[in-house]
Amino acid sequence: MLISEKFKAIRRAEGLTQAEFCKIIGISMSTLKKLEGNHNEPGWTTLQIITKNPRFEKYALWLMTDKVAPSAGQIEPALTHSGLDQSEVTSRARTIAKMKSSQFDQKIG
Repeated sequence: MLISEKFKAIRRAEGLTQAEFCKIIGISMSTLKKLEGNHNEPGWTTLQIITKNPRFEKYALWLMTDKVAPSAGQIEPALTHSGLDQSEVTSRARTIAKMKSSQFDQKIG
């Protein structure tokens, strides 16, 4: 998944408009549109602002590496705001991580 798609996924999982997301992370609308449109890559400062924000820090590992670590509270946006409580989200994230791991093992094994 492209970083532009990840930005959109995080914003949408949190139920935020572009304007709301910009206000929270402190970037201009034009910057966000360039990032989400895959016209610009985010700089280190922008990535830090997002990953250090208490609302978005749960996506830090996924944003940077495509991995999740539910036991450490690191999930992917698809599991957020799905109507599940935190324990169900953690359980599903673990299941997805195991599935991805077994698919990887099958590919290399």
